[in-house]
Amino acid sequence: MTPPELEALLRLLGGARHIVIGTDSSSRADGDQIAAAWGGLVLATVTWPETAASWLRQARRFAAPEPDAWVVCATPAGWAGMCRRLQLSTSWSPHRTVATAALAGFPLSGLRGARADGTTWES
Repeated sequence: MTPPELEALLRLLGGARHIVIGTDSSSRADGDQIAAAWGGLVLATVTWPETAASWLRQARRFAAPEPDAWVVCATPAGWAGMCRRLQLSTSWSPHRTVATAALAGFPLSGLRGARADGTTWES
C-alpha cells in the first residue's frame, strides 16, 4: 500500500469512530498498516483464505461487530467468495465499506476505495 493510498483510505473513512478490517491471506500487511494508522477503535481484524468451503465463519466475524465502517484489503479473487457470503448471510453493507486499490473496478454497487496514487473510486 502506498502512502497516498493509505491517506486517501483514511479520508474515505471520514467520521467513523470504529471499524472492522478484513483481509484475504495475501493482503494481511495492508490490513496491519491501516490498523496502525487508524486513529479510532478497530473492533476486529478478520482474515479469510482465498478459497474456502463457505466463508460463513469469517463473514459472521467480519459483520457482527456492526462498525461505523468496514475496510477491505484483498485481491479480487480473495474478495469474491467472501463478498458473496456477506451478502447472503449478514447485515453487511457495501455502502459502509472502503477498499484498497486492488479492488478498484470490482463490480459491487456502493463499494468505494482508494487507488495507489491517492485518488478515489466508487463502484
